[in-house]
Amino acid sequence: MSYPITKLNQMSQSEFIEAIGSIFEHTPEIAAEAWRSQPFADVQNLHQVMAAIVLKMSDDAQLKLICAHPDLGSKFKMAEASLQEQSTVGLDQLSTTEYDRFQYLNQAYKDKFAFPFIIAVRNHTKDSILKAFEQRLLNNLEVEKKQAIAEIIEIARWRLVLATSS
Repeated sequence: MSYPITKLNQMSQSEFIEAIGSIFEHTPEIAAEAWRSQPFADVQNLHQVMAAIVLKMSDDAQLKLICAHPDLGSKFKMAEASLQEQSTVGLDQLSTTEYDRFQYLNQAYKDKFAFPFIIAVRNHTKDSILKAFEQRLLNNLEVEKKQAIAEIIEIARWRLVLATSS
């Protein structure tokens, strides 16, 4: 369902959370806090408000948000938005070799950083995701945590654009 910004601006907090609470994976409290900043000039303004909330979260809360995301190419249950995003680059139709490669990289990344690899897949292809995996495995924890948050904010931007377009 599409929610134009004018409609979002008129919603009660519970309606607002119901409409866009899933923009940030399993973290509806971000939408709950953003609602307090109504009215929003446009979708970009709403995104900026939500991004600012994420950036002000405690380290523990940010880590919880990061860990709420699924592994790329996983066959395990995930949020509908994640399924749709991953299918845009074919991560729902990996060959056995591709699947094994993604699983290996997912595990290597989690072993090193203790959270899942996150990337805004709508900005990538399967090949560029695999390259990013390999490059980002060379980073340190602090750099990767910042990158994960930046990717989550970009994922949210895409989700908001899709949720508010008619």
